[in-house]
Amino acid sequence: MQKDWIGNRFFLVSGNNRGDSPAEHDFYSTDPAAVEKLLQRETFNNKVWECACGVGHISEVLKLHGYDVRSSDIIDRGYQNTEIIDFLVSDNKENRDIITNPPYKYAQQFVEHAMDIAHDGFKMAMFLKLTFLEGKTRKKMFEQIPRIRCMCFPQECAAAKTV
Repeated sequence: MQKDWIGNRFFLVSGNNRGDSPAEHDFYSTDPAAVEKLLQRETFNNKVWECACGVGHISEVLKLHGYDVRSSDIIDRGYQNTEIIDFLVSDNKENRDIITNPPYKYAQQFVEHAMDIAHDGFKMAMFLKLTFLEGKTRKKMFEQIPRIRCMCFPQECAAAKTV
């Protein structure tokens, strides 16, 4: 299978062992196959926010499935109609579900901020390394999250976490 995406840091169950240096702003693209796997197992509200859209791999799959997608990122990476927004200081006035692959060094902040701006009936899916589930520093955060479900897609070496 030919891949049209760059990198796979957030989907490798064992982490990024490629030996390369992190991209600017901790950016690594998302394999569209992982988004397809997520959508086979979970439904979302029609309006979705991809708040770390990068070059649009997640947004494009969501659009193909009929979702109304708001795409934003902290910098412009060339994806058409990207809103330049720092998610960590944003709001969710449009009451959208959030599906994203956050920069791993800010993953906990992305989860916590998404929960802070959540509305009733809100869903969130974060593509993260499995190591995100480890550590005492996240224990309090996980105790405050009302429902959590983890999904692993070993055929693609992909992991998706839904809250």
